[in-house]
Amino acid sequence: MVNEIDYGPLSCLPGTWQGDSGRDIAPEPDGVEDNPYYETLTFEAVGDVDNAEEQTLAIVRYDQVVRRKSNDEIFHHQQGYWTWDAKTQSVCNGFTIPRRVAVLAGGTVAQTGDEIAFSVWAEKGHDEWSIIESPFMANKASSMAFQQVLTVNGNTMRYRQTTWVDIYDQKRFEHTDENTLVRLS
Repeated sequence: MVNEIDYGPLSCLPGTWQGDSGRDIAPEPDGVEDNPYYETLTFEAVGDVDNAEEQTLAIVRYDQVVRRKSNDEIFHHQQGYWTWDAKTQSVCNGFTIPRRVAVLAGGTVAQTGDEIAFSVWAEKGHDEWSIIESPFMANKASSMAFQQVLTVNGNTMRYRQTTWVDIYDQKRFEHTDENTLVRLS
């Protein structure tokens, strides 16, 4: 007998999503940069995994490619996994970016009507949900904390995320990204 995988709230994610109303507020040496962007997010349900025969996690893998509208160049590429623990009703967004930063952000899910909201966070040095980075990034552009709220309502996805960064002598700069996407498939 084959066990059916309980993807819980993650079942709303699989597919290809695109959005062209993105806004990236990023630090610059002489102030702040506002980058309009578009992106493609692809989610794939990939199964489940057992941890120490006590925890079962449903897994959705994703790939995010973000391009500046001004020049069509990729300025952010992120790969990761959303996981769902039905026993604790918790989610996790674990991802890496090529700048040599990895984030393991945990949190909760809430549903209101047809809308599902994922809320996760991580903080550098936290015992459970943390951020790790290369020595260069730790010295030059350290990610101190991360928070993300992602909502899905049918074929519309919205997210807002903030990474608090120590960079260019600015402590805890709020680097924010937000976009609205629609499911293509």
